Amino acid sequence: MTADPVTLEVIRNALPAVANEMAADLQRTSYNMMIYEVRDFCTALVNVEGELISQNVGGVSHFVADLGVIITDGVKRYGRDGFKPGDVIITNHQAVAGQHLNNVVIYVPYFFEGELLMFCMVRAHWIDIGGTSTGFGAGPDVADPWLEGLQLDQLKIYEAGALNETLYRVIKDNIRFPESSLGDLNSQIAACRLGARRMDELFAKYGKGTILAAIGRIFDETETKCRNVVSQLADGVYEAESFFDNDGVTPDEPVRIHARVTVAAGEMTIDLSGCSAERKAGINSRTLAGARVAYKALTGPLEPVNEGSFRALKVVIPEGNIMMARYPAPMAGWSIIVPTVVETIVSCLASALPEKIPAAHHGLLGGAVVFFGVNPVTKRRFVVQSIEGGGWGGRPNEDGESGTVSVCQGDVRNGSIEGIEMKCPVLVEGRALRRDSGGPGKYRGGLAIDMRVRNFVEGRWNFERARRRGCPAWGLWGGKPGETGGYYLRRAGEVEFQAVDGARKPVEADSEVIVSTGGGGGWGNPFERDPERVRWDVLEELISAEAAREQYGVVLDDDLALDLAATVALRGSRKGAGAPR
Repeated sequence: MTADPVTLEVIRNALPAVANEMAADLQRTSYNMMIYEVRDFCTALVNVEGELISQNVGGVSHFVADLGVIITDGVKRYGRDGFKPGDVIITNHQAVAGQHLNNVVIYVPYFFEGELLMFCMVRAHWIDIGGTSTGFGAGPDVADPWLEGLQLDQLKIYEAGALNETLYRVIKDNIRFPESSLGDLNSQIAACRLGARRMDELFAKYGKGTILAAIGRIFDETETKCRNVVSQLADGVYEAESFFDNDGVTPDEPVRIHARVTVAAGEMTIDLSGCSAERKAGINSRTLAGARVAYKALTGPLEPVNEGSFRALKVVIPEGNIMMARYPAPMAGWSIIVPTVVETIVSCLASALPEKIPAAHHGLLGGAVVFFGVNPVTKRRFVVQSIEGGGWGGRPNEDGESGTVSVCQGDVRNGSIEGIEMKCPVLVEGRALRRDSGGPGKYRGGLAIDMRVRNFVEGRWNFERARRRGCPAWGLWGGKPGETGGYYLRRAGEVEFQAVDGARKPVEADSEVIVSTGGGGGWGNPFERDPERVRWDVLEELISAEAAREQYGVVLDDDLALDLAATVALRGSRKGAGAPR
């Protein structure tokens, strides 16, 4: 069967709308700030073959690559006839899901007239999954998944509508925040069931043949759009590489990230074989997300995502690679390197698309703010959670965005100061852009964020490691790198802040922490930046007067008026070098 053009457009927009409504339902009913405020989740419809039908707009982009493999594994486990109406499956197992255990997937089968057609899915970040998982996850120090938390492998928490009381009690008894996590479980189930009801309405109105034909047509048209974009690139092989200083466990061994992109007749192959082998540290993952997010950003960043988005993409990642680690390689810090992998893939094509490719962004998942303990007044456990963004790279026609989360995070946002202080015994003393943190360029890199928090009670902080000090966000075409970030602690009674890293660090009451993120790289020679724009940046306190002179060759008077003659002379005296000192 076929769908007429009007019906096709209605269905084309209805499918993402169903996922969007699922997301709204989840966000409004969840218990966990990581879901209702930070938005660390995605909702989706996936068919029985594991093909993505739709995902909510703004959903966490590095979740999208690994939903289909979960369905494929579930169907293999239970068989097509092993699902019943009323079933609810829970899973987070790293052998298939390839992420930290906090990212819990709930999915329900969708039947129309007794036939299994698809699954409604939600992946969301739980505040705790047992073990050392509290907050954003256990981090790279955890040696194996058993230390990280509960491993749930395609288990039916509801079977034919009946709750599995034993499994429910096992989960409840092994997590620190059962009210929150089990509340989120119910929210995820409710969102999935809402998706099923909306699909009932669509199938009842248009019929199975029309809906499935429309989905096939949407896949084909999306594939064609992506092929058309790639066909505009010159055929060839493009390469780039970057690195992390270390993995957090082996301090003297950099983590290599290498991408080779092959373009041929409208098809693209992304080969990550040159990346580091899997590590003993928990920065491993098992995901196609790095390649798929990069490809989507290059071919159709504003289009709804579906399986057709990736049909013209071939991804090469060998088993045992850091991006295709073999269970039980630790994956608690799985997402740390994925944004830099995306960035490296995109940078491969800088010479092929000089008018489109930006300089590098901060390339980490963000400045994680995690402090937890027991409130001595209420006797209740608490956890502070936020993700602080950093700077994005300057672009071929404008400056990079400041204080924005990474390319892998969709519409993830930081926790509100009011919400953090209302729920937890801390004071947010500052959240501000860090002056001079963006890389100098004709188009400046975006600025990083410094967030300063004082804890009123004793507890534990989680600090990620700043692993890209040797490879900061790079510039393009003469642009300079952005600053890197880090974590700094001043214990109660101390005067100076000290650099710190590691998870579950105990601190006394009245300690202070600064979470510093990284800035974006600059695009183009800084000496080509409009002097008036440099002056404006100084007035706005985005760069210092010293940086204006040293990095951009712009001379300002004491009252910050532009001295154009002195600027022309200074830039001319350094023109031979072609770059600031």
